Amino acid sequence: MPPAPDPPLLLVVVDTEEEFDWNLPVRREAVSVDAMASIAAGQEVCESFGAKPVYVLTHAVVTQEAGIAPLRPFFATGRAVAGAHLHPWNTPPLDEELSPRLSFPGNLPAELERAKLITLTLAIESALGQRPIVYKAGRYGIGPNTHALLTELGYRFDLSPSPPFDLSPEGGPDFSHHGVQPSLAGPDGNLLTLPTTGGYYGLLAGRSAHARFRASRHPLAVALRLPGLLARGGLLNRIRLSPEGATLPEMKRLTRALFARGTRVFSISFHSPTLCPGHTPYVRNQADLRAFLQKLAGYLHFFTTELGGRCTTPLELPSHIGRSSATSSV
Repeated sequence: MPPAPDPPLLLVVVDTEEEFDWNLPVRREAVSVDAMASIAAGQEVCESFGAKPVYVLTHAVVTQEAGIAPLRPFFATGRAVAGAHLHPWNTPPLDEELSPRLSFPGNLPAELERAKLITLTLAIESALGQRPIVYKAGRYGIGPNTHALLTELGYRFDLSPSPPFDLSPEGGPDFSHHGVQPSLAGPDGNLLTLPTTGGYYGLLAGRSAHARFRASRHPLAVALRLPGLLARGGLLNRIRLSPEGATLPEMKRLTRALFARGTRVFSISFHSPTLCPGHTPYVRNQADLRAFLQKLAGYLHFFTTELGGRCTTPLELPSHIGRSSATSSV
């Protein structure tokens, strides 16, 4: 692997949210934050590799003392960064009907999306004494008005895009052709988008990877178990860079593949309730939790040693990841 002119950089992003059953439709009353008592386990792993997690906070977390209190010491000592994470279904004003489509905040009417963003922004400012400038939409759900609204409210970074995933079958955005590199967005081009890292790897990855992957999901191909055969054969696989759902070898392979293609800014993410057994499909018991934390630590070790990278935050990104080198938003 040829040496990079600059070390690769890694963001650690935690979707810091209330607990709810991922198999059920969203509910306004699901606002418990009991799992936040377990947040220190992930923080400890991150700190051991010099990472400052970006905790993007929902309204339910930031407006309950049990949700925000465990995080205050991390913010106060500069060991973490606070951002905003909009779950529209339980962020006032609650004027919209509950529906799968409107669980993506970018699908809301512009004025309602704006009103909810203001509510969340002010709640974070009230709880922490600082106004957030980092945003990640709930369910990755940016829409046609989101970037202009974020710019209006003083946000500087958007972590919402999740390439190469297409969420349109659920009513969400289509990131299948969105680049993984940082890009500039907003009406003045001053909003830096830092996508959640994801992508294809394998011998069939390339310009036609998305079309090939989609074809492998045809019902007949699924019945013939083609997706599994392609993945196990090292031909074509797609993952999001996350210890939730992806194995450590898969995360390493994706990172190496993207690095070889020129990617230098990576983002690994997970959900805060995963750190408390029983709240997400990824950690059901203490054994699962130990394995999850080991996987997170294993990836951070790989990135900072084998790949020669370092951990960073949106606020600390060097100046060359800005207007001079970021691409135009797609």
